[in-house]
Amino acid sequence: MEKTMGAIRLRSVALAALLFVCLIFTVSSSVLAQGNESSGIPARSAADYIHSVVTASRAFYAKQVVERLGNEIALRATENWEEENTLPLPAQFLKLSAENSSELGIGLKIRLIGLNPINQENAAVTDLETLGLRGLSKDSDEPFTLMLQKEGTWTFQAIYPDVAISQSCVNCHNEHPNSSKKDYQLGDVIGGILINVPLSNVPLAEKGKVFLVPPQIVSDYIHATLESDRYVYTEHVVKRMAAADIVEAKEFWIDENALPLPDQFLLNTGRLTRGSKMRLNLRLISQWPINFNNSPANEFERNALGMVSDNPLRPYLGRTRRGRTTYFQAVYPDFAVSDACVDCHNSHPKSSRKDHQLDDLMGGMIISFPVKK
Repeated sequence: MEKTMGAIRLRSVALAALLFVCLIFTVSSSVLAQGNESSGIPARSAADYIHSVVTASRAFYAKQVVERLGNEIALRATENWEEENTLPLPAQFLKLSAENSSELGIGLKIRLIGLNPINQENAAVTDLETLGLRGLSKDSDEPFTLMLQKEGTWTFQAIYPDVAISQSCVNCHNEHPNSSKKDYQLGDVIGGILINVPLSNVPLAEKGKVFLVPPQIVSDYIHATLESDRYVYTEHVVKRMAAADIVEAKEFWIDENALPLPDQFLLNTGRLTRGSKMRLNLRLISQWPINFNNSPANEFERNALGMVSDNPLRPYLGRTRRGRTTYFQAVYPDFAVSDACVDCHNSHPKSSRKDHQLDDLMGGMIISFPVKK
């Protein structure tokens, strides 16, 4: 695992540089706004957005990668996935991605915790974490939330129920020799997903206020989570399975009993988040789309592609109206993260460009969510 995380940190340098440049412009004016809801997103909503991405990504991975390929080609997910040339378990996938996004230096922390963990690294660290875990219920997705202060800096913490969403999760916990609980069933709460959203220096007397995070900071956190998910999927699933000649990533992944391409993984995560109550939207757009639906839809998106092409270290920001709701929009540069992406775009009959290379700019990733006027 130490070797794995070292590789993740090396591959994360470019993403960290992008996020640092993005964040510095907003953080300099204050990471936190108070009282005036037009200036930001409530910290609870920010945590909810991040949680919706985390759970959507794991749900798609569990259902459409682990369970589907387990049934179709007998590809297993096991605890010792690196040594056994198998898939990471869904919880391991989440943990790898959480550790990657948490190590980018942007302040966001995501962690799996539990009262009965197999790995003691996932044990509750504080009495408040233990209290939060005991209050979680499988009948409600309501998190345990609180404000934490350390050395004058405030953090909004939310602990969400971590539910057993696949049989592989249940089997691992019930059969593992280090597990202290052996009677889990599908849908049971196995532990918690802890999300820390950093705020700023907040006077103790003002703790009761609704604290707001600037929209760009929220979109940066969402982007970091999405990119970490795609990176872990690309490096530890797609590339590793291809190198071992076990299964490849293909465009028609369902029909061909294959892995989804990395962009398909990201887009399906986006579809699951869009289908939730959060109204968080994710799209990929490109000047050279294979799918016409991924063409820029308006002047904002066309301008965004031009701007991120000229300056790929900063997102292009804006707002739009849909009915009576105002949405914040951020367009981030989207790069070719694997040979599978490059090969698909260069060989596809509907592709208008055939000379993509690894790490080339392929287009943009749009993240949008509601804000107050």
